[in-house]
Amino acid sequence: MRIGELASRAGVSVRSLRYYEEQGLLTSTRSASGQRHYTEHEVERVMFIQRLFAAGLSSRTITELLPCVDSPSEENSDAALERMAQERDRLSERIADLVRTRDALARLMTMAREHRERVRSAVAD
Repeated sequence: MRIGELASRAGVSVRSLRYYEEQGLLTSTRSASGQRHYTEHEVERVMFIQRLFAAGLSSRTITELLPCVDSPSEENSDAALERMAQERDRLSERIADLVRTRDALARLMTMAREHRERVRSAVAD
């Protein structure tokens, strides 16, 4: 299938597919005229890559994990598990930062509401 059909079936843009190829996440064969051609397998691969991006992984991290998918081995699996643990820890820290930021914002909102009520009460008196 050609790039437009793959994009349509996988629910991504043609530009994304070109980016995936640039990053080494996806490969294609080329026709004599230079058009990209893909197999049915690439539809699932692109959807898998999309799920990894949605989980917050970078293209570099995905590139490091794909050998475990493409040619599973004990060595690849150990490396992938270590990398995924690093990503999990990074995401956990990011979540903790977001929770702290949310909580600080909630405190500021409470203070602003209290101040507003004091001002209204003072004006009403």
